[in-house]
Amino acid sequence: MDKDLTNVVSPSHAPKLKELPATAICGNDITSSCLYVSALAIMYAGQLAWVALLMVGMVLFLFRKIYGEVVGALPLNGGAYNALLNTTSKRTASLAACLTLLSYMATAVISASEAMHYVHHLWENLPVIPATMALLALFMGLSILGIGESSIVAIVIFITHLLTLTLLIIVGFLFLFNNGFDTLTLNYSQPLEGGVTRALFFGFAAAMLGISGFESSANFVEEQAPGVFIKTLRNMWMVVTIFNPLTAFLALALIPMAAVAAHQEALLAYLGEIAGGSWLAWVISIDAALVLSGAVLTSYVGVTGLVHRMTLDRCLPQFLLKTNKRGTVYLIIISFFILCVSILLITQGDLGALAGVYTISFLSVMALFGIGNLLLKFRRNRLPRPVRASILNILLAVSAVIAALVGNAILNPAYLWVFLKYFIPTISLVFIMLYRISLLRFLTYLLQRIEKSLGWIFPITSYHLKRIITQINSQEFVFFTKGDNIANINKVMRYIEDNENTRRIKIVNILSENESPPKKLMHEVDVLDRAYPDLDVEFIIMKGHFGPGLIQELSRKWNVPKNFMFIGSPGDRFVYAIQDLGGVRLVI
Repeated sequence: MDKDLTNVVSPSHAPKLKELPATAICGNDITSSCLYVSALAIMYAGQLAWVALLMVGMVLFLFRKIYGEVVGALPLNGGAYNALLNTTSKRTASLAACLTLLSYMATAVISASEAMHYVHHLWENLPVIPATMALLALFMGLSILGIGESSIVAIVIFITHLLTLTLLIIVGFLFLFNNGFDTLTLNYSQPLEGGVTRALFFGFAAAMLGISGFESSANFVEEQAPGVFIKTLRNMWMVVTIFNPLTAFLALALIPMAAVAAHQEALLAYLGEIAGGSWLAWVISIDAALVLSGAVLTSYVGVTGLVHRMTLDRCLPQFLLKTNKRGTVYLIIISFFILCVSILLITQGDLGALAGVYTISFLSVMALFGIGNLLLKFRRNRLPRPVRASILNILLAVSAVIAALVGNAILNPAYLWVFLKYFIPTISLVFIMLYRISLLRFLTYLLQRIEKSLGWIFPITSYHLKRIITQINSQEFVFFTKGDNIANINKVMRYIEDNENTRRIKIVNILSENESPPKKLMHEVDVLDRAYPDLDVEFIIMKGHFGPGLIQELSRKWNVPKNFMFIGSPGDRFVYAIQDLGGVRLVI
């Protein structure tokens, strides 16, 4: 069953996203932070809130190069999961994937719920929970239609949001210059609780949530045109570094700090009402509902790319790979909708519980991405990449994220327990898939002991379980060698034995017309075949040119998905980019 369904997905021939639609999809998530991050920063950093937000912008600047290097070297969907999958084990990569999934689920539910709260502010008769479910269903439908159609909606929302924020800042500063600086002076005359260092530390920790969504672009990089990914990182950084500190400063200039907490949920709408009147408050409220809805779309797009990649790698059930006529993996999208609705109903939209999941998941993913960059340098240094982040850059960025995690844990210790309640079931499902052969063997052993006397009770026999195990293990894997020594090939064998469910591996050596078969390599592979009795190793020598065409031909001929084909890290002289190989994985 695993073997057949893995090949259901055919490569998408949809046009690649250009800079504006790609930026809009991930930008709606990160720019929606302007609606709440100023209030958070002011509550913890006081009059230094705008400084804390500038510090966040500096950290994001460091992450631009980190993400640019990792995704530039491995431009495949999956974000931190993809980075760690190609540098460590599948188990470690799955940990990052589960954190990302939780982050997306919390983002979708929080954003949809907050959007409907803004609408409820305008229309008090709106039932928030049913309306939130309807909004999640709407974007499920848009996602099933395809990313191209979704991006049009995202562009409209994104441009509207930027224009609204610009309008708020212009009207706000005009009001400030016309009415004086009394409120600003009053706020700056207030003492800082705990001193400058404490205010900046906790203000920074709280404000780090203002860059949630920065990781989203990495999860649909395969749908972006060449060179677009780096531009999305730059655009997201510019928007949050400009608008977040400006809105925080404007709030401090027009609103007494004592009043910020009372208007925390809709601070910018209140700010607009002071600066421009009720009309501007209405405009901001409508914009808030739209851009928060756009963040829901971002969650759908990001999680689809991530789960699709995980399912291809057999970390999740293979039926999720089925596609509709538009080439959309609709079962992933529907499953995500069901999970979001279940969390919404369980928590009844409690933002505190959802924020606990959101905070720890998002910041952990950022830290793991930095760690993935370090591993990429040490283990895949020969892999070409458009930019390189320095070691100091990575250490500073990861340290800042860890500091934010610690700060949030101190501010909200109850969040850790809330996070674990969602994280443990998620990681359990993935690890059941990773260790399903061991679990099936254990169940087979139990059935063999009791089926003679109680076999009639059970709908399945040990014979059926053995057939399932054989079917899963029948999936073949391929390693393309250019004449590696026995030590390198042994690393490949160990990796496959530790991370994949299979009994069969082909080691393929592609020779040019003038090359002769490597007799030493043939002998070494024969030695390894005997050293791994659980693996059936087949050594194949063929003439040809190694590249996307040959990979495609062999994948079809042998019925082996490309993500079950491995190569060593290519050097600068390799004529193809890694993304041109269709998802071939790196193991040495």
